[in-house]
Amino acid sequence: GQALTRRASMSSHHPGPMSHVHVIRTTRPDATEYAPYYAGYVGHVPTADVVETLTTQHDTTLAFLRSIDEEKSLARYAPGKWSIREVVGHLIDAERIFTYRALRFARADETALASFDENAYITSASFDDRALASLCDEFEAVRRASVLLFASLNATEWLRRGVASNNVMSVRALAWVTAGHELHHVGILKTRYL
Repeated sequence: GQALTRRASMSSHHPGPMSHVHVIRTTRPDATEYAPYYAGYVGHVPTADVVETLTTQHDTTLAFLRSIDEEKSLARYAPGKWSIREVVGHLIDAERIFTYRALRFARADETALASFDENAYITSASFDDRALASLCDEFEAVRRASVLLFASLNATEWLRRGVASNNVMSVRALAWVTAGHELHHVGILKTRYL
């Protein structure tokens, strides 16, 4: 579990703390690497190795989510807002989409990728019919896969770009957006729900 994820983030594929990949992973993407919409997410992430950030988030977010009572996880902070379970489901869906985009771009796939409507996904997913514990297990698996993907990339792959939602994005930006998106939603859970 955690040991595998940690080993992946420190992969021998990227030797030495000053390797080119290390510099790329620790350098915040610039505004040409993502759409303005994502600036808040990128800005939430501390300047550090983004793969290490994703690994640390894995542990802290799971501990936080698993501390929430199943009954409380159906709570909404206002009418028409997502439940805690739906927020967790959204984190899972969005991370899968962000990392799918990263994979396609890292592999030099030039196909423009469509946007997604997170509200339509929530409506179709029935997350409230699942236990929070089940959603936590799924989040854990998705994050482990994300960390392994990002940890496997070489310098060229990290800097490749593609088009998603009619905007150019780099693979590096997608890693930072993944981390920042989680920080954003966990912050909302802590301030508005609990």
